[in-house]
Amino acid sequence: MPGPIGTLQGAQHTKIFGLGAYRPKRVVPNSEIIDAIESSDEWIQTRSGIKSRRFAGDDETIIGMSVEASRKAIEASGVRPDQIGGVIVSTSSRLVLGPAAGAQVATQLGILDVPGFDVSAGCSGFCHILALGSDMIRAGTAEYMLVVGVERLSDLLDPKDRTTAFIFADGAGAAVIGPSDTEGIGPVAWGSDGSQWEAIWQDKDFGTYFDEVAAAEASGGTSVRPYIRMRGTAVFRWAATFLEKACREAVANAGLTMEDLDVFIPHQANIRITDALTKVLKMPERIVVAKDIIETGNTSAASIPLAIEEVIRSGQAKPGDVALIMGFGAGLAYAGQVVTLPPIGE
Repeated sequence: MPGPIGTLQGAQHTKIFGLGAYRPKRVVPNSEIIDAIESSDEWIQTRSGIKSRRFAGDDETIIGMSVEASRKAIEASGVRPDQIGGVIVSTSSRLVLGPAAGAQVATQLGILDVPGFDVSAGCSGFCHILALGSDMIRAGTAEYMLVVGVERLSDLLDPKDRTTAFIFADGAGAAVIGPSDTEGIGPVAWGSDGSQWEAIWQDKDFGTYFDEVAAAEASGGTSVRPYIRMRGTAVFRWAATFLEKACREAVANAGLTMEDLDVFIPHQANIRITDALTKVLKMPERIVVAKDIIETGNTSAASIPLAIEEVIRSGQAKPGDVALIMGFGAGLAYAGQVVTLPPIGE
């Protein structure tokens, strides 16, 4: 009889070695949004906190933005591409079903013959793949992993929709994670409520869209692409119910208290949600709270790494600080953990 199946030995602890961000070149102020939704700059800022956002140009693709953010993360990490054992990309706005972006990103970075795959988990996507990558390292599946959150949500925006046109935006953030002598990525707190999938959703599937395109071509008319839709009140109510528990769970999983934190980096969904969370969690006033949404908008899976980059680049926080990160949104789903902030790439 053959012996027992062998297993791998992984790292006991993990951390983020380096982080990189890519922000599209085009800055879109509220003044470019307000006419189509019959609104005002004041209304948008009061409702969301957003003053501007970035929209990707034709040359700023999901793959391209991911590669640029990843190059910066790899440079900041000091890890060689040939040491990276896998690439995970989280996105909800890549308008093809395959092949996976992860494999293409890996190849363009010179990370060869490794698993490259995608995860769709909405706005909590980056925290999901951070947990997956970290667990792969702990299991011995890889020594280092590259995880990327990236979106081109402008492709899915109805410019006349008052609930979404001013909220969502584009960008990419990437992180290299690997083994550590001390813990730098705490246990994840995550969950979902699929009964509320229509709180944030794509209003038609691609099969329906393609049928409409064919009908429009046959009749000489025009078809309307799928758009992202949102019931903001339902999302806000869910966030108020679930996220306090999720944040407290993530901190408790790390064996810490709110007093031990230096930084709070929630998903940049809405500044009112951020303010409400900070208040209900009774965080000390000294804690830095990320508010990247003001200049960047809601970039879904890219939101957390972009916000990390902004608080470090601006000098509000520094590598080595202890941060609670918490993503939440479409699904409805959430995921978050306590991390040690990494160096960032320029």
